[in-house]
Amino acid sequence: MFSKILIANRGEVAVRVIRACKEMGIDTVAVYSAADADALHVVMADESYCIGGPSAADSYLNMNALLTLAKKTGADAIHPGYGMLAENPTFARMCEECGIVLIGPGAEVMEAMGQKEIARDIAIRAGLPVAEGSGILSDAAEAEREADRIGYPVILKARSGGGGRGIRIIREKSEIPGAYSQVQREAQSAFGDDGIFLEKYLENVKHVEVQILADKEGHVLAVGDRDCSVQRKNQKLIEECPAPVLTDSLRSRLHTAAKELAEAVRYVTVGTVEFLVHGDSFYFLEMNTRLQVEHSVTEMVSGIDLVEWQIRTAAGVPLPFTESDVSLGGHAIECRICAEHGKDCLPATGRVKMLHIPGGVNVRFDTALYHDCEITPYYDSLLGKLVVSADTRDAAIRKMKCALSEFVLVGVENNREMHMKFMEDENFLNGRYDTGIVAKVL
Repeated sequence: MFSKILIANRGEVAVRVIRACKEMGIDTVAVYSAADADALHVVMADESYCIGGPSAADSYLNMNALLTLAKKTGADAIHPGYGMLAENPTFARMCEECGIVLIGPGAEVMEAMGQKEIARDIAIRAGLPVAEGSGILSDAAEAEREADRIGYPVILKARSGGGGRGIRIIREKSEIPGAYSQVQREAQSAFGDDGIFLEKYLENVKHVEVQILADKEGHVLAVGDRDCSVQRKNQKLIEECPAPVLTDSLRSRLHTAAKELAEAVRYVTVGTVEFLVHGDSFYFLEMNTRLQVEHSVTEMVSGIDLVEWQIRTAAGVPLPFTESDVSLGGHAIECRICAEHGKDCLPATGRVKMLHIPGGVNVRFDTALYHDCEITPYYDSLLGKLVVSADTRDAAIRKMKCALSEFVLVGVENNREMHMKFMEDENFLNGRYDTGIVAKVL
């Protein structure tokens, strides 16, 4: 087992990883930017070091600084959290060259599954259904020809990255030239890779993902599934586990497909395989080679600490349980509490003047907030994840309404009221919603 882990991230996920390490008896090293000097993860870690200026590029994304500090402090592993460098194969290779374990599936798998057109090919070879698509496009003219072949609507996608960036839906040919340039620029700016491709855009679908846990001995488990269809601008807002209204047969097929893909790339640690579901059919979307923001809902229904087992499997510890040993009980829902202005949904900043975190049985708020902390404009707007679980979905929704009504945050505008609308809307309550639900509710 690792003796010391450097956490190459900030905010809620850094706090989450530090807690897991403390419970496992592992020393932790926190890094922080000049803007995060007073952040919660800084005081929680055993050691903390400033590695650069406020921007992520000058600090949390500075690979050389992270590796230099890891070597200096004697860390034998780095946990990248999610976002930042979590799916960066270049950083994974640099860690390998330095003799430091990057907690994840390895550079080769990250590279293959991080480039979406390569991931599509691997999924096809593994027997997974995929939506009709193109290869990497050379220019807008080729995009027009491929769109005519595939049939509108189509979606332009950056082959790298995620988080809803580098994506445009196109419904007619006249939109392609402008959209092509926009996606290419956004992809280059966000991911340093302007490669883009086309896929058939599937409407009125559910976004369902399967949680994977695998060890180095080749054991691959599907630890439940999640519905992530409540999205705004391709950013997830609400997740629940298990995904509602799936038949037992469809759920079994999704889990089998996810495991087959993981086995095909010899996956290790935690990961997520995402699908678009329409009726009784499903299509491979992508694989996330990291811890997901929404892992918390799976932990609530499975009782498995996914961060702990991510660390253990990365260290070579074999899984002591099988999939049949995993008991999924009840239902969990997560609402992402974000700093944003109500009308335009733009990121908000401010200082926390009052904070009351809901309590009660099976109520959890994963956050790095504390009284008088400052929310700056430099990073993602996620403030925390409010998670509840109960015996049934209806009971979980009622519990979430109670938790949202109890949650108080003064000083930073946030989206609590938006979440309450979903908990009271028939489109969400019946569980049959799809990725178009936000337009109906908001």
